Amino acid sequence: MKTLTLAIPSKGRLMEQTAETLEAAGLRIERPSTDRGYRGLLKGIEDIEVAFLSAAEIAQNLREGKIDFGITGADLLWEKSAPQENLVSVLAPLDFGFANVVVAVPECWLDVASMADLDEVSESFYARHGRRLRVATKYLNLTRRFFAERGVTGYRIVESLGATEGAPVAGTAEVIVDITTTGSTLAANHLKVLDDGIILRSSAVLAASPAGLADPRAVVLQKNLKKPK
Repeated sequence: MKTLTLAIPSKGRLMEQTAETLEAAGLRIERPSTDRGYRGLLKGIEDIEVAFLSAAEIAQNLREGKIDFGITGADLLWEKSAPQENLVSVLAPLDFGFANVVVAVPECWLDVASMADLDEVSESFYARHGRRLRVATKYLNLTRRFFAERGVTGYRIVESLGATEGAPVAGTAEVIVDITTTGSTLAANHLKVLDDGIILRSSAVLAASPAGLADPRAVVLQKNLKKPK
């Protein structure tokens, strides 16, 4: 039987929660003698190798078909692969890693509560300043798709390489698209989420590439991880 690869996060709380979730489903990760090893075995399903990668690498490798299965955040998965491309499939949402990808604007923008309001403001902003609204984000593709769906065109993306929520205060952007769990960091930076500005309600997911999806072991993985607790 062909050996398949399941990639899981290589460090931090995501790795711990992934290991706990797999073990609760009767699937134990067996690592080499050294914890620094980037390969392991999944005990409980025949011939599945475990690769330890960053969550972003997992999403990218699923898109490119370099791995068969992966556990990563839905936000990263759909940032790398648009659903309509059919390059990856979600086998099971998992019960951890919850967060929302949102559109947020300064609290002082009292007349801006929705994406339609943002579209109107973008027009007046351009008339006053001669340039488009700047949207700071790490989620370039999710932002473009969501803004296009809402008919908002008067903006340009400023790719964020650091703390996105600080962009409006720093004067590098007027609007942000970022991930948030409690909203406290946004509030601390005097930002508010638009009423219809939730782009994605994210969690960790088990996903498969087309090759992984076609293998019978995909069904076994899915059933195990969908078992009631």
